[in-house]
Amino acid sequence: MNTIKKFRTLLVNLSVLLALALSLVSTAPAAAAAGPLSADEIAGLQFMREEEKLARDVYLTLSQKWGLPIFNNIANSEATHMAAVKTLLDRYGIADPVAGKAVGVFADPTLQVLYNQLIAQGSQSLSAALKVGGAIEEIDIRDLKEYSASTTQVDIKTVYNNLLNGSYNHLRSFINTLKTQTGEVYQPQYLDLVTDQGVISSSLGWRGRSGGGWR
Repeated sequence: MNTIKKFRTLLVNLSVLLALALSLVSTAPAAAAAGPLSADEIAGLQFMREEEKLARDVYLTLSQKWGLPIFNNIANSEATHMAAVKTLLDRYGIADPVAGKAVGVFADPTLQVLYNQLIAQGSQSLSAALKVGGAIEEIDIRDLKEYSASTTQVDIKTVYNNLLNGSYNHLRSFINTLKTQTGEVYQPQYLDLVTDQGVISSSLGWRGRSGGGWR
């Protein structure tokens, strides 16, 4: 009986501690915004929110078309990127341009045109689809570098830099998959061959440039 009593007491104590822990989590204040944002910083966050949606939507569509796991896997990662930017939008009280938008629908007309072009290109062949994936990640890298350099907010810089690392990883994956699936050497489409090759190549130990491409 004493053993049962002790066990019941332990359960009660654990329940109390768990309830206390949950209450602390639920009442913990969100990270405070560091300060008012400039118009450019606001526009940058809204644009990157949609650009990450573009990446996710293209990969979801190409996954249905070609059935290659890389597209669905990276689409899931892009959804995480979208959520990271959404956290910043909420923190600073910025309207979400993605709210209520279906797959393939964008508020920014430039991104809408780009989405349509990328889907058309990626539907032509598996090789073209993988190159579209590479193009998207190159565009992401270019834009994230620009927006990170133009903000002084530490929290925004941190998110942008995390997304940048993710985009480099995605680009490496597309370069590698293009090689293994088709035998083709990836040709850079938006990034500078000299500036970015070191970062791209270092992760997978590639030997660098061959015929102007990355391998």
